[in-house]
Amino acid sequence: MPGSPRRVVIVGFPDAELLDIACPADVFDAANRHGARPPYEIRLANLDGRPIHTASGLILQPHLRLDQVPADLDTLVVAGGWGSTTAAGDERVLAQVRRLARTSRRVASVCTGAEVLAAAGLLNGRRATTHWRYAAKLAADYPSVTVDPVPLYIRHGNVYTAAGVTSGLDLTLSLVEADHGPSLAREAARSLVTYLQRPGNQAQVSLFLSGPPPEHREVRDLTAYIAEHLDEDLGTPALATRAGISTRQLTRLFDAHLGTTPGRYVRTIRTEQAARLLSGTDLPLATIARRCGFGSTETLRQAFLDHFDTPPSAYRRVHVRHTHG
Repeated sequence: MPGSPRRVVIVGFPDAELLDIACPADVFDAANRHGARPPYEIRLANLDGRPIHTASGLILQPHLRLDQVPADLDTLVVAGGWGSTTAAGDERVLAQVRRLARTSRRVASVCTGAEVLAAAGLLNGRRATTHWRYAAKLAADYPSVTVDPVPLYIRHGNVYTAAGVTSGLDLTLSLVEADHGPSLAREAARSLVTYLQRPGNQAQVSLFLSGPPPEHREVRDLTAYIAEHLDEDLGTPALATRAGISTRQLTRLFDAHLGTTPGRYVRTIRTEQAARLLSGTDLPLATIARRCGFGSTETLRQAFLDHFDTPPSAYRRVHVRHTHG
């Protein structure tokens, strides 16, 4: 029926992450306040209709039980949180998620809500993401799912998965933009004092920020050296020579303390530093490529495609707009 509300149901459960519920709900509500037509009708549902004790200790009252939710939803969103594993192991929850997914225009998860979608079979054969801390577990538990821990959110067909917590804002803003256009999405974002939306292919975390320096002295010294000498020879043989160890031992140390090879680590650090220069300066691509140790702009471009799934020119356009627009 023309003008009928777009019905949105968010699925909660005990120990759900409050922000995984609040972020999508508030974005859809902000869109309504700025003139979304048709508007979104937002409802929270859980298995038994009882109050949801979230992981933070706050208590939410759902509107209805999952078995009371009618079919033909516009959007079904599954929250994440500490309770997602229990929810994913409850066939009653999975049966209702499957039922609603069959007739929903689109299905989404935030954070570890992807585990519930995977357990329901909704991610089989699809590419998906989740919070980077839990990506390896999701991939191991559900080998039929192609888990990518890098992007903020991923769309595969009509199924959307978002990474940790506030990436639910980015995903939901992208849904609002698809429904109502960029102007309304921009107004909703401004009212929430957030970006229009960070692009889905933006990395969840940076190696610069993902953890404390390695405890192993040689690895710690080498990572500091790499960050300060990106335009020099940082090949595995050169790094091994600098550390006074064999290339085999260097590779073992990087695998044990950083979970990657020296070559991949160097390429990632170079790419992330190039991203910082692209978004924070107006230096030409050739200069950035040279400063970061890439042999050419084409090598830089390929590194960006591999790491961010977007070319450096497009990355710069989006991030300069979000920073200064």
